[in-house]
Amino acid sequence: MKTNKQFRGNVIPVITPLTAKYQLDTEAVERIFANLYANKAMPFILGTTGESPSLSAGIKYDYLREASRLKKADSLLYVGISGNSLEETIEMGKRSLDAGANALVATLPAYYNLTTDQMKRYFTDLADQVAGPLIVYNIPATTHMSIPLDLLDELSYHEHIVGTKDSERSKERLDQSLALWASRADFSHFLGWAAQSAYALFNGTDGLVPSTGNLLPDIYCEMVDAVSLSDEDRAYRFQHLSDAFGNVYQADRLLGESLAALKVLMQEAGLCQPYMMSPLQELGENEKVSLKQALYALMDKEGIKLNKYNHV
Repeated sequence: MKTNKQFRGNVIPVITPLTAKYQLDTEAVERIFANLYANKAMPFILGTTGESPSLSAGIKYDYLREASRLKKADSLLYVGISGNSLEETIEMGKRSLDAGANALVATLPAYYNLTTDQMKRYFTDLADQVAGPLIVYNIPATTHMSIPLDLLDELSYHEHIVGTKDSERSKERLDQSLALWASRADFSHFLGWAAQSAYALFNGTDGLVPSTGNLLPDIYCEMVDAVSLSDEDRAYRFQHLSDAFGNVYQADRLLGESLAALKVLMQEAGLCQPYMMSPLQELGENEKVSLKQALYALMDKEGIKLNKYNHV
């Protein structure tokens, strides 16, 4: 991991905690953010893990205000602004910057298949109009398109495009990305593929964006420290823990189901309630019980205790 770039480190894609009335749970936001900050991690709100496509503008604005209020002076706030309307995405970007966001994160619009020229025009127009630090987010699992690396490299020289977050599960793409940008002081690479976290850190990525960090941000804090000391055995011990705990809520589930499962585990830690915004749904009670049993079985096996906040 590079230490001379502005945008780097563990950036956790935070869930959106909801009340029983499907409003933002501000008390849960406080607990979640406190847990992140205690483990040297930074919040990224309104991304995929945060159910952003399902949220109303009102909830997004509430979350933005609360995240801005809680932001520590020595930390950065990342805000997702993705949408299918360029005009609305620009508006969300400007509003986020005005509220104190340090970087904006945007995917491609996810309705039409786009040509490379259309992708370029979209991100160029967005960057021109928001006129603030923009991270280009590549996630084919939801947009059903992969942003070509040569296009990303071209975009990397735009004055407002400061990095990329890549969730495409390709080792070849990861290696090519690190070859392009690991030594670029003005452009950051963030990995959104938790299974390759330690490998990417050892080979020059600037940061990780792991959803499991919502529950156990200390895993990634310790992993980064181990890599900084060139302690490969210790780093891969935390990679093992990342894989194992990620598997508890992700294995054999669709993306939306895994987010619901993650909230169940976070409820067990006293961080939030398990409510999901439609069209996503909570897990059934039997599945919740099995999930919690799997969590505690793994913790017993690995000799780890769950840090619990006041139960909700």
